[in-house]
Amino acid sequence: MGYSIDDKCKKLAKCPEAAAIITEYSPGFTTDPQMKMVMGLTLRKLASFPQAKDLADNLDAIDERLRAIED
Repeated sequence: MGYSIDDKCKKLAKCPEAAAIITEYSPGFTTDPQMKMVMGLTLRKLASFPQAKDLADNLDAIDERLRAIED
């Protein structure tokens, strides 16, 4: 089944592979205490914020890599 940018950040953070992919573009994804505030958002929604420009610029590549993860 895999994962996607339409999954909530909380779900993605619980998967080590998904979290590692996102951390490449957003250092601190699982370690920055401020991320707790956005864990209820989808990654797509998070990428719409100006602070997440690196995510937004790479959203398609991230989605492709997330979808390749097997449960």
